[in-house]
Amino acid sequence: MTRKKYTENELIYEIIGGAMEVYNHLGPGLLESIYQKALFKELILRDLFVQSQVPVAVMYKGYCISDDLRLDLLVEKSIVVELKAVEYLVPVHFKQTRTYMKLLNIPTGLLINFDVGDFKDGYKVLRNK
Repeated sequence: MTRKKYTENELIYEIIGGAMEVYNHLGPGLLESIYQKALFKELILRDLFVQSQVPVAVMYKGYCISDDLRLDLLVEKSIVVELKAVEYLVPVHFKQTRTYMKLLNIPTGLLINFDVGDFKDGYKVLRNK
């Protein structure tokens, strides 16, 4: 049996829907690591290929100087997902997500914050040009 091939917009829709499902079940106020595990499971249940805690190499002049960075989730090898559980997103959260996107050469990312009163305020789609 072959797996469905998703468009970028379909993937974004599935990831946001999965995150909303997690938010509706767990609500705000938990640790980021709990949301990461729950969203990982939810996306697998939706038949998506998901990788968790993906190492991100930092290259400098052709040399790998670090592989200490870890991306929260990589979905279908094409969408970077960075999760937060904070009172509000600040510019560094956006910079971190865009940096992961750049280092992995992936043009689309989602920054999702679970510590919000209304989930529609808890996510942003990011695109590198």
